[in-house]
Parts: sequence; C-alpha cells; structure tokens
Amino acid sequence: MAKYLFLKHYRGAPAAVNDVPMDQWTEEEVSTHIKYMQDFAKKLEGTGEFVGEAALAQEGAWVRYDGEGKPPVTD
Repeated sequence: MAKYLFLKHYRGAPAAVNDVPMDQWTEEEVSTHIKYMQDFAKKLEGTGEFVGEAALAQEGAWVRYDGEGKPPVTD
C-alpha cells in the first residue's frame, strides 16, 4: 500500500520564531527540536492518531495540488 506525506503550507501565516535553516542551529537547538518532535509523537500515540514513521525514499514522487480545477503536479 502506498504511503504519503502531506505537507500543508499556510500562506500568510506569522513569521517563524526561529527563521534560521536547521543546518545553522546550535546543538542545543537541534536537541530541543528532536525532543519536541518525540514528545509530540508520544502525544499522538496516546490519542491513537499516530500511524507510523519512516524515512522518505529517494525514489518517491512529489505531488502538488493547487486547488479546484487545477491538475495535481507530480515530479
């Protein structure tokens, strides 16, 4: 069965608090972020919403949907 990662972009959202690329973060910032993600996953597991986790494969495809009446774009 195919699996998908859905990313939502919120146009017009407030600017990020830390608008620095992750490769420029300090070790403490990276550790804090990883802990946050782990805690969030545990919360989703507790509510039964967590499905699974896996790395994205290089051979995957990008699909973009731009709204009603516009075809999805696949790369």
